[in-house]
Amino acid sequence: MKLNLTADEVLTTTRSVRKRLDFDKPVARSVVEECLQIALQAPTGSNSQGWQWIVVEDAAKKKALADIYKENFSIYAKNPTSAGYADDDPRSAQKEKITESATYLTENFHRVPLMLVPCITGRLDNASVMQGASAWGSLLPAVWSFMLAARERGIGSAWTTIHLIGEGEKRAAEVLGIPFDKVTQAGLFPIAYTIGTDFKVAKRLPLDGILHWDKW
Repeated sequence: MKLNLTADEVLTTTRSVRKRLDFDKPVARSVVEECLQIALQAPTGSNSQGWQWIVVEDAAKKKALADIYKENFSIYAKNPTSAGYADDDPRSAQKEKITESATYLTENFHRVPLMLVPCITGRLDNASVMQGASAWGSLLPAVWSFMLAARERGIGSAWTTIHLIGEGEKRAAEVLGIPFDKVTQAGLFPIAYTIGTDFKVAKRLPLDGILHWDKW
């Protein structure tokens, strides 16, 4: 089933979904594969197509990944990135709601029907700015395309990277059989149908404060 949204509607209402994930409704492999077929049309540097996609449906492996995420979340939560926002900054006003949502996902991550771990060939630990930008630029557009295609089909997700903290990426690689010395993980994505599909445009900082013409 498709929602028949316009391109602008898909682009402006694809949210990070956490509290509205339906843990009880299965997601068919065929739907995920359909979204990935669309994602593979995204641009990729030098036509490298170095992406790899791991979809996790095994309950034990989902639990293992969720445990890694939960351990790292307890570390991350002690160092909130929005601590320096001014009181009148809209991001400050949204902090409590986002924290609550993130905590909810952490406590329920193991319940999602599927998890997705997108990867890119090569290790980026000591990559130069150019190498890193090229590598991520060859994967992240495809991941976003996947999320957009999923949104059109009533499926939600959230781009999380917390499991990558410290030894988390290596532990996840061991769970999934990823060749850690040859492949870099980009995140851990919950995949589930959403409870309702009425997502709205998010509050963002005004364009005039971040747009620069010809110079900073």
